[in-house]
Amino acid sequence: MLPAGSSYKKNFVNFFVNQIKGVSILKLIFAGTPAFAVEPLCAILDAGHEVTAVLTQPDKPQGRKGVLTPSPVKEEAMRRGIPVFQPVKLREEVAALAAYGAEAMVTCAYGQILTQDVLDRFPKGVWNIHASLLPAYRGAAPIARALIDGCRETGVTIMKTELGLDTGDMLLSARCPIYDSDDCGTLEDRLSRLSAPLIVEALSRVERGAYSLTKQGEGFVCKKVAHTEVDFSRPAREVSCLIRGLSPAPLAYGRVGEMTLNFFFAEACDGADAPCGTVVAASAKEGLIIACGEGAVRVLELQPAGGRRMSARDFLNGRKLAKGMRFEPLS
Repeated sequence: MLPAGSSYKKNFVNFFVNQIKGVSILKLIFAGTPAFAVEPLCAILDAGHEVTAVLTQPDKPQGRKGVLTPSPVKEEAMRRGIPVFQPVKLREEVAALAAYGAEAMVTCAYGQILTQDVLDRFPKGVWNIHASLLPAYRGAAPIARALIDGCRETGVTIMKTELGLDTGDMLLSARCPIYDSDDCGTLEDRLSRLSAPLIVEALSRVERGAYSLTKQGEGFVCKKVAHTEVDFSRPAREVSCLIRGLSPAPLAYGRVGEMTLNFFFAEACDGADAPCGTVVAASAKEGLIIACGEGAVRVLELQPAGGRRMSARDFLNGRKLAKGMRFEPLS
């Protein structure tokens, strides 16, 4: 009997239709954790590949009550009736992978380092979906770093996984523009959608053996991003890029008076003859504008510490933030 759910039945039918038609299919394991990985997982299933199991990080406590919450990838796998495997340390559960009978594995922001023992389990390779145009932005937080650095373009790369951190040979890549209206959340959504057809094409080539790999040049590794205080002595565009790159999490912040404000979105604008960090406008009509080392930024969305996310105009209604106040400089 098939597990309940039209999505699982659709994929089950696709699998056998593709076999009859002679379409290339693979038996594989998908390893991923955040929402970014859901689109490519769905695309792989809808293309008719047989995902024998999904690897994802263990459920984590969320919210003030610490309720154990499954990852977005686990939720999608359960919805589609796919077995879920959540080892705390995959390197200690290598033998268990063999039971799933997979030829290949696809990883997408899984969150654990793969050992050589894991890589050796898959005769048709382990293929990683990485959200940058390698060799740029290897490692953690490639989307945030591209925004913070003011890049005008980024993309997705499908690479063959090796022991080095995102250093494997590249199979396919696709480019994606970065707009001034992007924050990390909107750019992540677009890159996730871009990765879906790209991994399907990559797996088709892998199954047919009709592919070539390109070695990476020299690159650099970016570290995880953290809750960061804004340095308003920097040019306005740099400040805007920092705020957008850290939104919707972990956020950039500033301190003014007795208030700490988290910033969700800001855009560069014309400056004013005022020291950096000075509030040059603070009204429902003009919005919140803060002087920078060059130019100024207009903050559009923010969150007072302990409060909720809101527009800057709503925040300024009745708040004690006035023109001439100054955000504290970094020490």
